[in-house]
Amino acid sequence: MKTFVDSNVLVYAEDLDAGEKRETAVKLITRLWASDEGVVSIQVLQELFVTVTRKMPKPLSASRSMKIVEQYLTWTVVENTGILTLGAIDLASASRISFWDALIVHAAQVSGCDQLLTEDLNHGQKFGNVQVRNPFVDS
Repeated sequence: MKTFVDSNVLVYAEDLDAGEKRETAVKLITRLWASDEGVVSIQVLQELFVTVTRKMPKPLSASRSMKIVEQYLTWTVVENTGILTLGAIDLASASRISFWDALIVHAAQVSGCDQLLTEDLNHGQKFGNVQVRNPFVDS
């Protein structure tokens, strides 16, 4: 099952102060590394870099953060293209979600993912064949 991972999940895996969310994120990402089913987008990697270097209570260095991003470049990576952007605009209008969330959802759709791991959308929500799963809620 191809799984698209949003930046918030990746950030929790790097945040030593994130407690249970960190534990959950590390387990999920470890499983995705082992199964080779992880998918991210350039947008996700950009958000990851900015968050871990500037927004975490204990920011990581740019060089450490770059190594983390480089590792995720070995996953399936969805490029931001004009076609992806247009699809996200349509999805944002039709689904009444933010453009940035729509860009994530549409990237998951075009890459053939079955699920999207994020805490930014409603757990259980479906967008075509993509099911949103918040890994930090009990279900």
